[in-house]
Amino acid sequence: MRVAAAALVFTLAACGGGEPPKPAPGADQAISTGAVEMRDVELTYSAEAVVEAVRQSTVSAQISGRIVDLRFDVGDFVKKGEVIARIDERAASQAVAATEAQVREAEAAMRNARAEYERSKQLVAQKFLSQAALDRSEAAYKAAQARVSSLLAGAGQAQTERSFATIVAPYSGVVSARHVELGEMAVPGKPLMTGFDPGTLRVTATVPQAEVAAIQAGAKARVEVPSIAKWVDATQLTVIPSADPRTHTTQVRLGLPPDVRGIYPGIYARAHFVTGRTAALLVPRSAVIHRSELTAVYVVGESGAPQLRQVRLGTAGDERSIEVLAGLRAGERVALEPVKAGMRN
Repeated sequence: MRVAAAALVFTLAACGGGEPPKPAPGADQAISTGAVEMRDVELTYSAEAVVEAVRQSTVSAQISGRIVDLRFDVGDFVKKGEVIARIDERAASQAVAATEAQVREAEAAMRNARAEYERSKQLVAQKFLSQAALDRSEAAYKAAQARVSSLLAGAGQAQTERSFATIVAPYSGVVSARHVELGEMAVPGKPLMTGFDPGTLRVTATVPQAEVAAIQAGAKARVEVPSIAKWVDATQLTVIPSADPRTHTTQVRLGLPPDVRGIYPGIYARAHFVTGRTAALLVPRSAVIHRSELTAVYVVGESGAPQLRQVRLGTAGDERSIEVLAGLRAGERVALEPVKAGMRN
């Protein structure tokens, strides 16, 4: 009986005591699909472009002196009127003090010359002084006045130069480059910092002269920024009235809305100019995969099993869909998550 019981326990453990087999990865996960459909879309001409700042400037020193304070670094946001840097102003302050002393000396001399002129007028009226002596005192008084005016102008200039020791931001923006270090010697014209206003960006594209007429007729464009996978509508389209005689191309500027984030001057963009409308077979962009030289999608049939199919893409479409020229038919469904579909395949 003991042997029979032990055999029964062993049999039960072998049949049901082990862990159940795990399902294959992705076998129980549903694949989201999208439809391939024929739609009326805008016909566009695409051109490579670059992002530029409408307001970008380099702040330079206007006086000589050692840099004693740097308030901001690359990437910092600076408000208009904030102090960016300071230059040692001791020499400028001494110049201001010297000119102010010269002004006080000239004012004292002018007061003396005025008093002498007034006495001379009284003496001439009493016939005790000649007219020539009066003319000389009047000339001396006017010369003293001119000297005071000249020295006051010099004092104002010295004070203005002293104010150049404090460099402030001309407008609100982001620091894109810092050209000096703390303790370096600044001289007039030496660049200190470069910044740009992130709220005033634009895109400049280079297009063939043959496309300019169609671009002007459409007067509408969208900007694609591949680095952040974003599309934005251009707020303004301006064709530069000049052409490159070597490449026969023309530049077109596209204004960007002020609320665009994540872009900065110099990054690559693509301009899509609207030149008309056309009917196109569209497939969701998220369904397209690129493997080396293969461009394909996973087509999901009635059985639910995804099948890899090569396709040839066109240029029409938008940020969500792209034109397909060959490989698909209207009404078919494709996997929107090709990686997951590849695991199920």
